[in-house]
Amino acid sequence: MINLTSGQWGTLYNVFSFGLISMLACTVFTLVSQSRVLPKYRSALVLSSMVTFIAAYHYFRIFNSYNEASKMGAVTVGSGQGAFNEAYRYVDWILTVPLLLVEVVAVLALAKAASSSLITRLVPASAAMIALGYPGEIATENSTKILWGVLSTIPFLYILYVLFVELGKSLERQPDGVAATIGRLRLLLIATWGVYPISY
Repeated sequence: MINLTSGQWGTLYNVFSFGLISMLACTVFTLVSQSRVLPKYRSALVLSSMVTFIAAYHYFRIFNSYNEASKMGAVTVGSGQGAFNEAYRYVDWILTVPLLLVEVVAVLALAKAASSSLITRLVPASAAMIALGYPGEIATENSTKILWGVLSTIPFLYILYVLFVELGKSLERQPDGVAATIGRLRLLLIATWGVYPISY
């Protein structure tokens, strides 16, 4: 059980609510923006719509679970009926992280063989990362958490390496302005995905 002040409880409630509406709005935006992008990038927008819709659904479930697990500022965490269900995040990630990686590959607009090669390397690695992270998330002992955290970081580092190298290779095929943007994207990728081992 976690005891929260009314301000803390309300802040979390509002964050879940904001996350839910943000994901739904992004889903609508990416769906209606299909005609505004080049045909070769439209599949990336469809994937983005799928990711944000799946995330919105799971935010809705997390939001409901948070409400049901709360009584007068105390949130029951754990397993069983009436407890906050932490598994929703992992169910979300096991679906959305592989889709996000496929989306990144789609945006690169690589040759079909190169895209297939990347997808067959990245999707299993992302599934392994999430599957290895879950036992640590639900563990009660720190040594178990650390073990599974380290194990899940191995496929995570592989994913980062593959993406960084492949984004670097794609720079040669891009016009100057696009190449500069992809160069910044590589750094953003490292910065944003780099928090995974810390947040775990």
